Amino acid sequence: MQQESKPIVSLWILTSLLSRFLKSESKAGIILMICTVVSLFLANSSFSEGYTHIWHIEIAGMSVEHIINDALMAVFFLLVGLEIERQIYIGELRQLRAAMLPIFAAIGGMLVPALVHYGFNGGTPYQSGFGIPMATDIAFALGVLLLLGDKVPVSLKIFLVALAIIDDLGAILIIAIFYSKGIAWAYLGAAAAIFVFLGILNRLKVYNLTPYLVLGAVAWYCMLHSGIHATITGVILAFVIPFGDGEDDSPSYILEHKLTGIVAFAILPLFALANTAIVIPDSWADQLFSSHSLGIMLGLMLGKPLGILLFSWLAIKLNWSVLPDGMNWSHVVGVGLLAGIGFTMSMFIAVLAFDSPELIISAKIAIMLGSLLSAVLGVFWLLFLNKAPVQNHV
Repeated sequence: MQQESKPIVSLWILTSLLSRFLKSESKAGIILMICTVVSLFLANSSFSEGYTHIWHIEIAGMSVEHIINDALMAVFFLLVGLEIERQIYIGELRQLRAAMLPIFAAIGGMLVPALVHYGFNGGTPYQSGFGIPMATDIAFALGVLLLLGDKVPVSLKIFLVALAIIDDLGAILIIAIFYSKGIAWAYLGAAAAIFVFLGILNRLKVYNLTPYLVLGAVAWYCMLHSGIHATITGVILAFVIPFGDGEDDSPSYILEHKLTGIVAFAILPLFALANTAIVIPDSWADQLFSSHSLGIMLGLMLGKPLGILLFSWLAIKLNWSVLPDGMNWSHVVGVGLLAGIGFTMSMFIAVLAFDSPELIISAKIAIMLGSLLSAVLGVFWLLFLNKAPVQNHV
């Protein structure tokens, strides 16, 4: 087994960009925690009316909250797309055998939580929330994992990165397929034509970022009116921006490098503030025992680790992959628990899944509690229940 794993383990080495990615995501996770606490405090204090009103102020026909969720989050999705592209071309997803473990883990980590939620809510008005527990918040999860320092192997951190990136791709597909409404084909056709033109520019090796960003903004406007959620524009745009050889001078690298700080320290904190400006109702504790809330919380807390563990075992049982050096099955359980930290993507899907403000609020409360408990369980497991020695091979 050791000989077989060596060529795969070599793919799990931290590159300088990935190292910066880890650091920025961990810092972003801490900032998100702070923003969440501050926002919840303000929304339930004497400042509540003025604070919650801020997010409903209209600018150019859109509320501040919608601008953040529909426009700024498209930039977040652009960064996600750039990172997915990098991992496919030169990163952890480059070789199929190395990629199969996080791919299988991510599939299990999406499928089983959705089934858990459906088991509680199939055939009810809450059924459309099945996508909520499928998502992992990479910033929060990495932030918690990196707080453990050298008590966990480097390979586990890279495994979580790859798993969460594939999870993000899955969430994007779920949003595009299940949470789009009333297709306006003229607008969708216009957006598609823009992407085809940008793809041609890519093939012609036009490396100036300006036409991609300007036309990408036009495509976002078309997508906003097409019925497909506008944030999907970011992911598609990422794949038509020239990647080249992925070196420091490639347009993809330059843009990813510039966006990392903007997303981590501006866009995601704004998203957290806007989407956790929740006036918690007096009946919130009673709502936790509804099928709506239980489906979300148990999907995150139990569905995620169970799906990740089972599908990882399946990938290795089929001899399609191996565990990276330094990792053991106890580590897989621990990272599965941390993957139950849903937050950003889960909150985003909750807003798309329901029209009722009451359902959205109860979903957000369930997401926050489920994510918090997943983080506590994951840290406890990795610190106290995992008895295997840590081997950090870099």
